[in-house]
Amino acid sequence: MIAVVTGGGSGIGEAICLRLARDGASVAVLDVDLDAARLTAELVGGIAVEADVSESASVDAALGQAEADLGPVDVWVNNAGIQASGEAGLMRLADDEWRRMLAVHLDGTFHGTRAAARSMAPRGAGSIVNIASVCGIEGCTGYPHYSAAKAGILGFTRAVAKELAVQGIRVNAVAPGFVDTAASQAIDSPLRQAQRERTPLGRFGRPEEIAATVAFLASEDAAFFVGETLSPNGGIVTV
Repeated sequence: MIAVVTGGGSGIGEAICLRLARDGASVAVLDVDLDAARLTAELVGGIAVEADVSESASVDAALGQAEADLGPVDVWVNNAGIQASGEAGLMRLADDEWRRMLAVHLDGTFHGTRAAARSMAPRGAGSIVNIASVCGIEGCTGYPHYSAAKAGILGFTRAVAKELAVQGIRVNAVAPGFVDTAASQAIDSPLRQAQRERTPLGRFGRPEEIAATVAFLASEDAAFFVGETLSPNGGIVTV
């Protein structure tokens, strides 16, 4: 199995790369930070590819490089994203912050899904997993741009899943709750405490738990899942 993971240089993306490699995949680690991608690639015995998912040409080139080195892609995970810079709120949110958030999360998911589908369709097989967020399900106060981007990913997933299923390509989404990563640890302590208290399980999720959900959707065990959203969120939202 050949797997490509965007944003694989750190956090949840790194955990996804580790899990897919453990399950036997050859992994191409895509990241805008090539040094970070290389570190993950060393851990999984894969390859590192520099890519800016907000640029379609960059994604297409990255896919070409990954397939030249490893072979035709079987699994593509759209994980790349950026942190919201503090609790901006609607009225303080700048135009460029809004556009950048959607460009990386939503445009990036579109670019990756389209590139992967173009490769997978002639072979009539493949799995694409898009990383959304619990914020895309219920909306997160103070983060309208992040919530909109992640909600867009969910709608996009449902639409393209119906289109691509007839070509043998399964598309699904994972919408994590609050996860303990290096990026999340940079959030102010009171906000982290509030996030923890909002979670009925009383703790943050672990990157490995999100990776396990991705691995399931990428596997044949999920062969009848089309356009679904699995949300490992500790009970914040039940759907």
